[in-house]
Amino acid sequence: MTQEHLKDIDMGEEPVKTMSMNPKKFMLWLAIASITMMFAGWTSGYLVRKAEGNWHEFDLPNIFLYSTAVLVVSSVFMHLAVRAAKKDNFNTLKIAISITFAFGMAFLFMQWYGFSDLVKNQLHFSGSDVAASWIYVFVGIHGLHIISGLVVLLFSLVSSFRLSINANNLTRIQLCATYWHFLDGLWLYLFFFLYFNR
Repeated sequence: MTQEHLKDIDMGEEPVKTMSMNPKKFMLWLAIASITMMFAGWTSGYLVRKAEGNWHEFDLPNIFLYSTAVLVVSSVFMHLAVRAAKKDNFNTLKIAISITFAFGMAFLFMQWYGFSDLVKNQLHFSGSDVAASWIYVFVGIHGLHIISGLVVLLFSLVSSFRLSINANNLTRIQLCATYWHFLDGLWLYLFFFLYFNR
């Protein structure tokens, strides 16, 4: 082999680095996109049906406003939990994620109380009261997603107490935080949508 051939081999192009994403993160973002499109479709359907007339105007239960504040605070503590994990501050991590879980449970309880308030005000999930039925769909389906978020939070909570979440192993808590912040943002969207379009 000649020297020129060796130079050609040495000067060969390095393989192009491909961008990659953690498969779990990819699946989460895919799920978030699907949920977003689902609620976007439903809110569009809500506006179309409202424009047709024969619409029962309603007031949202006050508890929904308070539960919104609770969910926002839970997201703040979720953010603090991620920051603590990045710094291997295990005590803060355990406290912050525990508070996040507790506030998530409180939010779910308050939503259930909101449902009972709707029933007291004769707003039922029925074909005769279309406006009320939409509320039950929005709040109920979001509540189911909150339950799934609480399950994910519980796994992260257990992992934090086992010290398996740390600066070198952040995937679980990052996935948890992304999903929880998304659910927070989704509820804020639904609450203000219903508030201004009731």
